[in-house]
Amino acid sequence: MPAATGAQPAPLSMSVTVPGDAGQQLAALQVAPRGSMDGYDRKKFPHWDDHGSSCNTREVVLKRDGKNVVTGPDCAPVSGTWPSPYDGETWTKATDVDVDHMVPLAAAWVSGAKSWTTEKRRQFANDLTRPQLLAVTDNVNQEKSDRSPDQWKPPLVSYRCTYATAWTAVKHFYGLSVTAAEKTALGDMLKRCRR
Repeated sequence: MPAATGAQPAPLSMSVTVPGDAGQQLAALQVAPRGSMDGYDRKKFPHWDDHGSSCNTREVVLKRDGKNVVTGPDCAPVSGTWPSPYDGETWTKATDVDVDHMVPLAAAWVSGAKSWTTEKRRQFANDLTRPQLLAVTDNVNQEKSDRSPDQWKPPLVSYRCTYATAWTAVKHFYGLSVTAAEKTALGDMLKRCRR
């Protein structure tokens, strides 16, 4: 159960940057049909890299996105609170949150990552610099799954500007394409940023 329900979404961590203007980045994205899932396997995106001190990428995100996080000797969180930007809920157990890939691995595969090297896919799956990884309510993340913005949007409407900005920034940085429907959905959500 969530600790509390907040009306405001959790902001992206200050350590995560969303460079440039999202509208310009969206305009620059190549529009292309969705590619094939042939050959896709999550293992082709090695994730949760070791960061030393028994910490992996997932645990780094849980510490970064949580509040008052206390970890055990294995770096696993033992206490803290985690606000979920997708639905505005706040959780007190790390097991109630997932670390979401903003642009899911399968969505990256069908928009250009299929042709990448394993090392580039590793960078994408563990990227702590761009707004690619964030702690969110586990069942909301499962509902999102591999869906693109034309198929799924955060339930918390006030977060949709940030969501579209982050999705666009990640796709722009990695040179991934968008479908026409995806671009339209992103553009519609970015309009919320000007309200």
